[in-house]
Amino acid sequence: MEFDLKKFNEKRKLIKNVKSGKVEVAGWVYNTRALGKIKFLLLKDISGLIQITAVKGKVKDEIFEMLDKISSESVVYVKGSVKSSKQAPGGREIVPDEIKIISKADALPIDVSDFSKTELPKRLDFRFLDLHRRKIQAIFKIKSTMMQAFREFMVNEGGIEVQLPSIISSSSEGGTELFEVKYFNKKAFLSQSCQLYKQMLACSMEKVFAIFSVWRAEKHNTTRHLNESRQFDFEMAFADEFVVMDVLARCVQYIVKKVLEKNKQELNLLGVKLKIPKVKYMTFEQVAKLMKQNGVKMDKDDLSIEAEKKLGELFPDTIVFVHDWPLSSKPFYIMPKGEKLSRGFDAIYQGVEISSGGQRIHIPELLEKRLKAKGLKPKDFKSYIDSFRYGAPPHAGWGMGVERLLMQMLNLPNIREAVLFPRDRDRLVP
Repeated sequence: MEFDLKKFNEKRKLIKNVKSGKVEVAGWVYNTRALGKIKFLLLKDISGLIQITAVKGKVKDEIFEMLDKISSESVVYVKGSVKSSKQAPGGREIVPDEIKIISKADALPIDVSDFSKTELPKRLDFRFLDLHRRKIQAIFKIKSTMMQAFREFMVNEGGIEVQLPSIISSSSEGGTELFEVKYFNKKAFLSQSCQLYKQMLACSMEKVFAIFSVWRAEKHNTTRHLNESRQFDFEMAFADEFVVMDVLARCVQYIVKKVLEKNKQELNLLGVKLKIPKVKYMTFEQVAKLMKQNGVKMDKDDLSIEAEKKLGELFPDTIVFVHDWPLSSKPFYIMPKGEKLSRGFDAIYQGVEISSGGQRIHIPELLEKRLKAKGLKPKDFKSYIDSFRYGAPPHAGWGMGVERLLMQMLNLPNIREAVLFPRDRDRLVP
């Protein structure tokens, strides 16, 4: 069928806007069924579902004959009259005057119903089709709200959005888990963090934020790690770790509030009871004592996965800020607090770390000392160190995993559910 798309779009109604009178709609076939002299087609678009109802003798014969023979997920155009119906989804239905198949769907390789039993790896193989599912669309509608809410919050805070390079000459955080790329005749890497750049900017522009893609060549295969992910990044001058922890807490609360306001339908479809989180502050030492009381093993200078889960159990619907970490377990750029502690923190939400951050080192000599302590060469970070030689204020910031936050908000069992096209050690397509 050839469409005058301009003319069609002037007349087309999204399903949620179909109220009364004559309408033209287009969408995907959700399902069809026949009950004797009555046939039904459930049509979906991004806004919802509507029932198309044909009674034999009251619609054209060709429409009645074709209605239950159209394959699932085919794209169809329907023109007809809206009627009230207590039995139909949304309390209304369309009696068709005209139905045309725009694109016929072949037999489906996966189940795309709301109650799909297809396993995640198979669904990801056919992700373009998996995205036809209303529940999957609901996840990414919520993610879109999150992204917008983050920007709104940061602009209201006086932040300036910045764009930072994804190709770097050396590690941002130390370590060797980097993806190497060919950059003309030089060796370069995909960025594992925008940390060093946002620090430079905070020392001149005071408050900066970014939504940044990061790549980490870690050979893990867990339900909470990706090799390509997104971060909400924030950096602020004239601030210590407690100032930016407060910003992070209010940011997450704002994001959740916006999702509750804008995505009620999607949350209901997913069966999620989301609450605006409370906030709790604990030192690393206090957490270690609490874990010992609860029989949970923990490393002497890091939180174990079991410890994070226990914090989620003990403090549900709460962002738990764990601060005063051992200096030995934090990156070279985190400001020391005495000889053994640091001004770094982690944020644990629903039993998983969603963010880490802290006050940064803005003193060149101290940076060089900490780099050497971590087994790194100051010469590899010369431009970064030099940026603090010309009037650098104390500053602090954090990075928060977008997919981690979404996974925890929606109780998703696997972080790959929170990514349109996930990248892990085994998956490069689609």
